[in-house]
Amino acid sequence: MDDDEDPDDVTVAPIGDELDLHTFLPRDCADVTEEYVRAAAEAGKTTVRVIHGKGTGTLRRIVHSVLEKHPDVASFALADPGSGSWGATIVELKPR
Repeated sequence: MDDDEDPDDVTVAPIGDELDLHTFLPRDCADVTEEYVRAAAEAGKTTVRVIHGKGTGTLRRIVHSVLEKHPDVASFALADPGSGSWGATIVELKPR
């Protein structure tokens, strides 16, 4: 690290149309999903996709639990076969 770099600097990436939870630990997925949905709504997104994988359904249940009570969510449903099927959830966000 250079002397003029600040270790507390945070690089902010733009919010995309999907969140892939494969790289997160299950214990972090609720918080990550909550924050992503909030940021997506603030960014003016109307539809996003959360990829939770097919597996045992644990991440899907965590994601759906967060979405059920999130104030920015208008509705959500499992993706169609071309968009991830039951391994992803499509989320419709309320307009801000």
